[in-house]
Amino acid sequence: MNYQRLYEYRFRDIDQDARTAVWGEIAPFIHEQLGAPQRVLDPAAGRGEFINAVPARERWAVDQVAYDEGTYDAGVTSVVSDIFTAELPAGHFEGVWVSNFLEHLLAQEAVATFLEKMRASMASGGRIAVMGPNFRYCAKEYFDMADHTLIFTHRAIAEHLYAAGFEVERVVPRFLPYSFTGKLPPSPALTRRYLQMPSAWRALGKQFLVIGRC
Repeated sequence: MNYQRLYEYRFRDIDQDARTAVWGEIAPFIHEQLGAPQRVLDPAAGRGEFINAVPARERWAVDQVAYDEGTYDAGVTSVVSDIFTAELPAGHFEGVWVSNFLEHLLAQEAVATFLEKMRASMASGGRIAVMGPNFRYCAKEYFDMADHTLIFTHRAIAEHLYAAGFEVERVVPRFLPYSFTGKLPPSPALTRRYLQMPSAWRALGKQFLVIGRC
């Protein structure tokens, strides 16, 4: 599947600058939830909205798509590779961010293999945060995405993390809305307010957030 063309089509009506600005609010929030790690890995980094904005000293981005030069900040270590074959330092990362990735894999065993690889790359006490569409709250639109193959809820992700050797620290069934293609345009100010209002998550959130610790 040509993921670069797929995402070009999916986000054709989304202002990339506005999307980047919104992640400028989300990334520091997630960084705080992870305990402010200084060595952070994004194993499915896409165009780098998260890894460019996260306030960590050392940032790594892995993606199988070779995006244009300048996609990632100069200080980001970029690895163009399938994450399953990417060479990563063992016991190194204090924080890992997995966003909207696991539902694209072809089998539950692949999810287990991926999470075990993430754990092997992480330092003792490091945290991993997994976010993705929660089928319990977005069943009607879940398969509108051509690359969605596996179904998850927050409970399934917690089980996967525990099976891979993590201790599950936090489970948020409803966190962010489903996508950037809703009725309201992406807005940093609205995002900032939303992140500080868990009551709004329970009303509008359709993606889970699950945090585990090594």
